[in-house]
Amino acid sequence: MTYAGKKAAVIGLAVNNTPLVRFLVERGAEVTVLDRKTRDELQEYLDRLTGLPVTYHLGPDYLEHLRGHEVIFLSPGVPKNLPALQEAAASGAVFSSELQVFFAENRERNGSPVLGVTGSSGKTTTTTMLGMMLEKEKPVKVGGNIGRPPLSFLPELTPETWVILELSSFQLQDLGYSPQIAVLLNITPNHLDVHSSFAEYVQAKEEIIKSQSGNDIAIFNWDNPVTRRLAATAKGKVYFFSRCAQPETGAFVKNGDIILRLDGKNEEYICPAVERRLPGEHNLENILAAALAARLAGVSPKAIAGVIREFKGVEHRLEFLRELDGVAYYNDSKATTPEETIAGLRALSVPVVLIAGGYDKKLPFTELAKEAAGRCRVVILIGATAGKIRRALEAVEGKNRLLQEIHQAATLEEAVTIARSKAGAGEAVLLSPACASYDMFRNFEERGRRFKELVFSMQP
Repeated sequence: MTYAGKKAAVIGLAVNNTPLVRFLVERGAEVTVLDRKTRDELQEYLDRLTGLPVTYHLGPDYLEHLRGHEVIFLSPGVPKNLPALQEAAASGAVFSSELQVFFAENRERNGSPVLGVTGSSGKTTTTTMLGMMLEKEKPVKVGGNIGRPPLSFLPELTPETWVILELSSFQLQDLGYSPQIAVLLNITPNHLDVHSSFAEYVQAKEEIIKSQSGNDIAIFNWDNPVTRRLAATAKGKVYFFSRCAQPETGAFVKNGDIILRLDGKNEEYICPAVERRLPGEHNLENILAAALAARLAGVSPKAIAGVIREFKGVEHRLEFLRELDGVAYYNDSKATTPEETIAGLRALSVPVVLIAGGYDKKLPFTELAKEAAGRCRVVILIGATAGKIRRALEAVEGKNRLLQEIHQAATLEEAVTIARSKAGAGEAVLLSPACASYDMFRNFEERGRRFKELVFSMQP
């Protein structure tokens, strides 16, 4: 698209849209930023745009100023069914996004190959590992849902640079572009507070392969029924990863070793699975996916094995903090779904004092309650979902019930105080909320940092 002279509205400022605003101004667009947050809340981003000819409409009535714009850039997660957006569409406005601009500009200017990762869980861990694997032998940039906004490193790209993007369902929805190598880790219910249904959520994830050509590559989780089903719709070469089976082409564990089979015949040895630093069977899946994608991007088995042996994980994801009075403390604030918390519980081999709860994404807690009742001696609940999770826990019956106590706390500080008083030597205190953070914190990072502050401030 040619932007010169066009009236462009950017809805939502924040991290990724700040470079988008600068990009549009540099190309001659008349840019208006609309955001329901106040100037004080957005000051960090406004400072980055000081001096640029941009009009701002901030605060609760921000969408009242949308009329007359020709192209509208939506932040991920903004629903198009808002009346103001529907009116704009009826008036002929075109919708776009920061990622659509990046894909179009990269294709036109650089031709840098893109490797995209999506899934309901494991995206950040897998994307981070892939970045480490590729950077051992190739120029690489990591961005999307983590790292730098892709438009910010667009001028630095060359045809030899690999771009690795973590892609959320919100970023993928109606994207219209797909990466040359697409990794679909898993699909379980998530974000049903924004997506109208699970079917719509799956459809958003499917965008990562929808625009691929026959020359592209799609990688799926064999062990996840939804991703295995979606593999049948892929246009490019299909590979699977599995910790339960040995797919004809893909990555798997054989006799305790991580093995790749890329041509359906010859097997490549990577390293023994036990040499990985990442705990948990869910992380074995992430390792298999990363190893497979990296190899298909041309990384050597030696470099892949090196990262598997050295990578300990990302911040806020089953992050070991300290041992105090015989109790191990873990920060798993990035676990924002029941499935992620279940994975965290299964990765620990000791009785757990669990801190869970937060913003309600309209997800079921039945399976989490069953797992927690069998692995947690104490559960401490916080946030908007505290009552909902408590009811699910109280409904669990059976002989294997370890759970003895359920507490509700008004704050994270109170929850940590209760956890310390209840946890005994040889047990673990785990913050793994199974929920988003928006009812009490700006994001999961802020929640995790506060938990870490509380844990490290405790004296023996």
